[in-house]
Amino acid sequence: MLRMSRVASPDAAVTLRLAGQVRGPWVEARCRVYDQVLATGCTRSLDGTEVSGLDQRSVALCRRLRARQVAVLHDSPFVAEQWQGEGV
Repeated sequence: MLRMSRVASPDAAVTLRLAGQVRGPWVEARCRVYDQVLATGCTRSLDGTEVSGLDQRSVALCRRLRARQVAVLHDSPFVAEQWQGEGV
């Protein structure tokens, strides 16, 4: 299960905080939400502090977000290794 919360700050920056497993249908849900955030033009970031699992689709999505200038914050060593791994 994935929990996702949107954290806004006074300077219009938007952070999405994720917790749990980022797998299966949750990847598509996150993609739709992030497309909405990206469309606003606000500074954006992804807080992966509480992410405990990823699948290959979620790793690929995270890489695409990084390529679109989304900052990845506070990821665990496990998640960081998955996001930077080869072959995804």
